[in-house]
Amino acid sequence: MRKQFLLLLTVILAFNCFSQDIPSFKSLRYEEEYAYLATDSSNHWYKKTKYQSLSKNAGTYFSFGGDIRYQYFRFKNEDWGEAPKDKDGYILTRYLAHADFHAGRNFRAFVQLQSSFANGRETTPSPVEENELNFHQAFVDISMPLGSSKSFTARLGRQELSYGSQRLVSVREGPNNRQSFDAAKLIYKAMKWKADIFFAHYVLSKRKIFADGFNKNTKFWGVYATSSRIPVFQNMDLYYFGLWKRQATFDDGKARELRHSIGSRIWKSNNNFRYDIEGVYQFGGFGDKQIGAWTLSLNTGYTFAQTILRPEIGLKTELISGDAAFEDNKLQTFNPLFPRGGYFGLAALIGPSNLFDIHPSLSLELTKKVSLNMDYDIFWRHSNNDGIYGPNVSMIYSGQNIGDKFIGTQFSTDLEYTPNNFLYFRGEFTWFNAGDFLKKAGPGKDILFTAVTAQLKF
Repeated sequence: MRKQFLLLLTVILAFNCFSQDIPSFKSLRYEEEYAYLATDSSNHWYKKTKYQSLSKNAGTYFSFGGDIRYQYFRFKNEDWGEAPKDKDGYILTRYLAHADFHAGRNFRAFVQLQSSFANGRETTPSPVEENELNFHQAFVDISMPLGSSKSFTARLGRQELSYGSQRLVSVREGPNNRQSFDAAKLIYKAMKWKADIFFAHYVLSKRKIFADGFNKNTKFWGVYATSSRIPVFQNMDLYYFGLWKRQATFDDGKARELRHSIGSRIWKSNNNFRYDIEGVYQFGGFGDKQIGAWTLSLNTGYTFAQTILRPEIGLKTELISGDAAFEDNKLQTFNPLFPRGGYFGLAALIGPSNLFDIHPSLSLELTKKVSLNMDYDIFWRHSNNDGIYGPNVSMIYSGQNIGDKFIGTQFSTDLEYTPNNFLYFRGEFTWFNAGDFLKKAGPGKDILFTAVTAQLKF
């Protein structure tokens, strides 16, 4: 570990000297574009890794990049006292490396490897925490420009998907393993809007080397359209997602699931005020039951830009349906599909199913590179005839024979330091105060969680 730390420190110092010359890295690394470096005359070794020309016209080139992340986690009373005691915490490490090949404007190939480890875990690490080595992404693009401001692209292969606020489809950045899909996708881009249509199989993470094979048990398809410059609202998303699972598990039983989701999102942001409003309705079948689920979400904030520390006061609230009755012919439990892993913070204690939460927050800009964030979340079950679920829709506790709706409260605070585009550091503390439902469903102990993150992108 000492050698790894010294190596990381050396790399940090090497990158820091020219960090202002490189734009911010994107969440989806394949969206980065470095063709502009064709006219760069600095002859710097790092810029050569981002743009290595293979032709005289500069249209054919390679680009390389990666991501190294170290995290230290420590829980007290993990899983509200269900998990074995952990005195020293554990370390999560993740390595991502990619190569991006462009042959003019019409062909592109992208390959990314992912390797992650969990050291010091008291229990056997899950595949989401540890996956020794796998092809995380490997796809090709065939593109056709349609004039100066429009384009059409066909993409085939293993790839990350991310849409909107990532409430339903996310890269899952919080956990140690990001998620991907074996997919075929068509992409249309115009000046004011973009539309995707895709069919995919979810890639099930496995711990062994190159073991993430084709998964026939989960199919996912959809259409997602985004438009900007909408009168009044500024931005709007309209979408449809379809999900088929060979076997799904809810508090109401286990069965094959065919679920359709239709939704819309509007959002706007200016110098001071922002809002993000989203609604989703789900229908389909779960065994011989009919699905009828829904969710409404509001995320808003106001920044006092002319005040010292530029405080932002935020408020989030979500109403997410749960199953109304056991052993009937309906299932009202909302399925969040493939959401952010740390949906309510890095501790990732609860997922967005059968839930009502109110979530005020305060953010302070201590310096241009350091921010302090605090939030307080209050959780209730939406239905007292349904349980609570994890971020991956796995059952945590059944709601059968427990009438209490109050789950508990969660206070979190984190300090973020972003010295440049390459580096990110974060320290976080979370306290979950268990409510009546948790105390009746299990040990119901309060959770204390601390985490430290160091990340380098290049």
